[in-house]
Amino acid sequence: MQTANIMALFSRLREGNPHPKSELTHHTPFELLVAVVLSAQSTDVGVNKVTPALFAAAPDAHAMLKLGEEGIRQFIRTLGLFNNKARNLALLCQQLVEHHDGQVPSDRESLEALPGVGRKTANVVLNVAFGQPTLAVDTHVFRVANRTGLVVAKTPEATELQLLKVIPAEFLTHAHHWLILHGRYVCKARQPLCGQCPIETWCEFDEKNRG
Repeated sequence: MQTANIMALFSRLREGNPHPKSELTHHTPFELLVAVVLSAQSTDVGVNKVTPALFAAAPDAHAMLKLGEEGIRQFIRTLGLFNNKARNLALLCQQLVEHHDGQVPSDRESLEALPGVGRKTANVVLNVAFGQPTLAVDTHVFRVANRTGLVVAKTPEATELQLLKVIPAEFLTHAHHWLILHGRYVCKARQPLCGQCPIETWCEFDEKNRG
């Protein structure tokens, strides 16, 4: 996609939502990190149903470590993979307490060293909690980026690296939220709402694949 079209596409997304935010309910970097870990193979809606009670019982790494794996499990049983998530969160909190004074680190290497934290989760935390111009590629971002022609990539990491090269700096801070929300509510996997799409003018999605 030509640079002028990329500028126009993101300008239009910014006009529609100047200050996009994560749909995961959180108030601190720690709550965000926990919520993102819980969101794997679960919806944001589902995560938001369990985190208020969890965070009331354990608002920080020290408190969640005391809660322990079994205690965490009781709060998140409605989520997919809750056993693995409870185990990872208990270990994650142990590492935060032992190596980071209970605080969420603001560098990628330290974040990705935490149990249950991969590149996508680290990108979300770096971007949302610390304002870094990172770009988390989930299924929505992957779909929208490739459908529109922003990138031509076969993997999430390749999509991320290409997006970081083509998206102008002024849009990078909010780019992944614009793309996630667009994929979640407009550019849907099975029935994209092309007739309602604010960026259809610059989209390269093949007409025969629409509907």
